[in-house]
Amino acid sequence: MTIRLKQLQREVIDLFFPRSCVGCGRVGDFICLRCSKKLSRLLPPICQRCGKPESSGMYCRGCWGTHNHINMIRSVFVFEGIIRKAVLEFKYRNLRSIAGCLSQYMAGYFVEHELAGDVLVPVPMHEKRLNRRGYNQSELLARQVSEMISVPVRVDLVKRVRDNKPQVRTTSAEERWSNMRDAFTCVSNEVSGKDIIIIDDVCTSGATLEACAAAVKSKGANKISGFTLAREIYMRS
Repeated sequence: MTIRLKQLQREVIDLFFPRSCVGCGRVGDFICLRCSKKLSRLLPPICQRCGKPESSGMYCRGCWGTHNHINMIRSVFVFEGIIRKAVLEFKYRNLRSIAGCLSQYMAGYFVEHELAGDVLVPVPMHEKRLNRRGYNQSELLARQVSEMISVPVRVDLVKRVRDNKPQVRTTSAEERWSNMRDAFTCVSNEVSGKDIIIIDDVCTSGATLEACAAAVKSKGANKISGFTLAREIYMRS
């Protein structure tokens, strides 16, 4: 689809279904300029591996002495307030069209912080859950970000092989990690020697990103990064 055709399509959709801000309800965009200025960005100093706030700017206590398949995780926002509401609308209330707005924040962060990678890999959903929801929010974000930063997206490299319960239904960090163990498999050797960026909407404990990273690492991936729209920093223990 050409850029002009996409623009015309958006104009027609906006004419019949005008966008309103998820924060204040003002018509115009999904997050208006005023509300955008109120968003809680995840600013340094952060842990150089997991990306959580860390006063030293080095590794947090949880990352010292640990060996993970994922090299680093970066997130644009703290998962609270307007961003939290936007993600919930996006994931559970079929607001797919907000993907363009949210991915602009991710693409801007990617460029500003000079992130780099050979390919974007969205966290896959299990086929049963995908059929129920009708779309994978991580894939929608990855495709939009890919267009903006000119890094290819591949949705055929990693498959979810366990229909485990959603992470939001877990009650502890330990359960989250156990719930995601062996949840994914990498079905291609094309990741060998490449720097992979795994895309998801929200990082809570990092268990989902780590499980996905383990799958691509098993096929010889080089550096593996996690990149999410938001980060839960007040995680339940």
